[in-house]
Amino acid sequence: MKKHEGGIKMKHFGRKWFLSFLVLVLALGVSMAQARTLDEILKADEIRVGINPTFPPLGLFNEKMEIDGFDKELATEIAKKLGVKLKIVKVGSPDRIPFVAADKIDFVMGAMTRTSARAKIIDFTVPAHTEVLGVLTTEKIPYKNLKDFDRGDITFVQVRGTTPVPMIKKDLPKAKVLLLDNYPDVIRAIAQGRGDALIDVIDFMWEHTKIHKQVKWKVVETPIKVYFCSLGVGKGNYTLRDWLNVALFELHSDGVPDRLWEKWFGAPMIFKIRFTEWF
Repeated sequence: MKKHEGGIKMKHFGRKWFLSFLVLVLALGVSMAQARTLDEILKADEIRVGINPTFPPLGLFNEKMEIDGFDKELATEIAKKLGVKLKIVKVGSPDRIPFVAADKIDFVMGAMTRTSARAKIIDFTVPAHTEVLGVLTTEKIPYKNLKDFDRGDITFVQVRGTTPVPMIKKDLPKAKVLLLDNYPDVIRAIAQGRGDALIDVIDFMWEHTKIHKQVKWKVVETPIKVYFCSLGVGKGNYTLRDWLNVALFELHSDGVPDRLWEKWFGAPMIFKIRFTEWF
């Protein structure tokens, strides 16, 4: 699977991924370290947060070449609640989990989808936000479920090499598929009427739709899959994880992640976190 300009990300991990992680840890020369406890973070008066600046608008470099975005602003709110300084540490997709495991950071962000494979290495908080794998289309298309798109007069426009392509061919065999090289071209093709819909992580598509203001875009009501993205903390670091859970509950109760999401993504979170008193 590929990550193209904020689209499909690698979501399914197994034994092969776990072994690859161990190889990477050795290659980076890091070892599994004891994570800093909540008390140690408070004494240091600083919390270290890993943010990936290549996942806009979750993380990006602003005009001052400083890391900015949704993750940075949410991390700032968390640091304020804790009453400590925020130290942002740049991470990438390959090294973000090893950085947590090696205690180079206290927690990591960047679309950290919780999976059973990752949970062998790090622990997860309650979700900070969601991402939706769904169908983006226009108001001229009346269908409300994925299966409704299995028609010969429907053309999906997809980025070449991404995960939905074989899924469409397998599950929606009657539909046609037009393959292009990038998301701006895909969105443009749908706007021009050369195709009808796109299957991808919809949250990252809004920035591409903005330049086609004449088109009335819509997301099919029933999502294909909802990914729950949490904060990743060191394995067994329950003091920090438990505090972060309370902080996230308070932030969700106050609507902070929703407001930040709409600010950076230009649209509401498609599938909002259904927070409860129990977590």
